[in-house]
Amino acid sequence: MSFETCKDVWVFIECFQGKPKSVGLELLGQGRRLADGLKQKLCAVVIGKDVDEAVKEAGEYGAEKIYVVKDDEYENYSADGYGNVFLKLCEKYDPNTILVGATVNGRDLGSKIAVSLHTGLTADCTALSVEEETGNVVWERPAFGGNLYAQILCSETRPQMGTCRPGAFKKPEKNPDNKPEIIVEEIHTPVDEIRTKVIDFIKACEDNDMRLDEADVIVSGGRGMKNAENFAILKELADVLGGTVGCSRAAVDAGWMPQTKQVGQTGSTVSPKIYFACAISGAVQHVAGMSESGTIIAINKDETAPIFEVADYGIVGDVFEIVPALVKELKARQQNE
Repeated sequence: MSFETCKDVWVFIECFQGKPKSVGLELLGQGRRLADGLKQKLCAVVIGKDVDEAVKEAGEYGAEKIYVVKDDEYENYSADGYGNVFLKLCEKYDPNTILVGATVNGRDLGSKIAVSLHTGLTADCTALSVEEETGNVVWERPAFGGNLYAQILCSETRPQMGTCRPGAFKKPEKNPDNKPEIIVEEIHTPVDEIRTKVIDFIKACEDNDMRLDEADVIVSGGRGMKNAENFAILKELADVLGGTVGCSRAAVDAGWMPQTKQVGQTGSTVSPKIYFACAISGAVQHVAGMSESGTIIAINKDETAPIFEVADYGIVGDVFEIVPALVKELKARQQNE
C-alpha cells in the first residue's frame, strides 16, 4: 500500500457476543497518541452481528471515525470472514497504522491481514511511540524471556501493524459527549468461504471467578505460598474484595495454579486498581506484568525482596498470618457498614 495515500490509525475493537473486549478500548488510548504524533485521525473497526454497544463504547473512548460491518455471518469470529472484511476496508480506505489486541483471535486476524497486505507485523507489543521525523511507529516488545526489549520499525511498507498485549495499557478517559463519524459498510462473505464453524463455547474459569484482565482487584501468590492448598487464603481475600486470584510463574511451574492465572512476562499483563503480591519475590519478569497496577501492596517476610521497590505499600511479615488477619478485619468492617 502507498506511503503517499495511506492515512489514519485504526484500532480493531474485538467483540464477544456483541460486547467489546477491554483490549480494544485500551488500544484507543494508545491509538490517540500515535494519531496525534502522525497528525492523523483515530479510527475504530467494529465487526460482528449485534455490535451497537461496541460502537457506542468505541466512540466514548475516543474514536473519531468508526467503520462498522455487521451481519449474521459475523456473529462469531472466523479468520475467513473477518479477514475478508478487514482486507476490503483496507483496500478502500488505505490505513497507515493498525493496532490489534494480542488475543487468540487478534493474533490470528493480525497475521492474516499482514500476510495478505505484504506488510510487517510486530507481535505482543507492550509500548508504542512515533518517530515524528519518519512517521514510523516504534513497536516495543519483550525478547529473551523479558530480559531485553526490542524496538521494531516497519520502515519499508504500509500499513504498519502490531498486536498489543491485553492489560499493557490503561483505558483512556471516557467521554460520552464524543460524536464520532460512523461509516457502515456492506461487506458479505459467502458461507461456503468461511471454513470454520463455532460449535460451542467452554468457559475458561468457574462461574464465580473472573479473568485476570477483567478484575479490579488481583491477589497473587508466589513460591512462598508453599503449596496449592495455601492459595485458599488468597482466594478468601480476593472474594472479600470482589477480585480474583493470580500467581507468579513459580507457582505455575510447581503445579499449584493453572497457567491462565499467571501474571508476568510469559503470562498475563494486568493493570487492576489494586494488586496484592503475596510471598512473591518480585523478579523482573513478574514485575513487567503488573507494574502498571493502580495500587500495589506487597506482603513478604524478606524485607530485601525486590517487590518492595515497586510496591506502594509494603508489609514485612508472614503471609499466613497477615492475610487471614486482613480478611477478618475487612469482613468485620463490611458487617458494620
